[in-house]
Amino acid sequence: MSTLVVVSYEQEFQAEEVRLKLRKLQKDYLIDLEDAVVATKDAKGKVKLHQAMNLTGAGALSGGFWGALIGLIFMMPLLGAAVGASAGAVSGALTDLGIDDKFMKDLAQQMQPGGSVLFVLARGATPDKVMEELQGTGGKILKTSLTHEDEAKLQAVLSATKP
Repeated sequence: MSTLVVVSYEQEFQAEEVRLKLRKLQKDYLIDLEDAVVATKDAKGKVKLHQAMNLTGAGALSGGFWGALIGLIFMMPLLGAAVGASAGAVSGALTDLGIDDKFMKDLAQQMQPGGSVLFVLARGATPDKVMEELQGTGGKILKTSLTHEDEAKLQAVLSATKP
């Protein structure tokens, strides 16, 4: 079962810094991230989602490969690659993995301009090591699927000053 945690920050760069820390923890096998998205709100009130992975590009690459392979079979590899890349890009753009984009945009509308929100969906973690790394990063928990007790512990760690 995955755990959702949404944390708001007063400054635009803070959520991205924490996401980078989580990526490092993932490389060290201390957390298993399913999705990690940063939302920012500009001075005009426009919310922008900064996805961790570009699904359109990944779909185009995959579609191009399969299209070229099928095209080779029918003696038209370039046409096959072009059609495959187009189809892959469209399917990648329409695919929504992880956290629902509408949910993120709706929640991010509540933040102040110039702020940021970090949306994290994790499958598993080593809690003590993750908490140690996140200590003092600031932020206020907006939503979570954690228990009330675990949510309070996480908020305390985020709010604590680093030793």
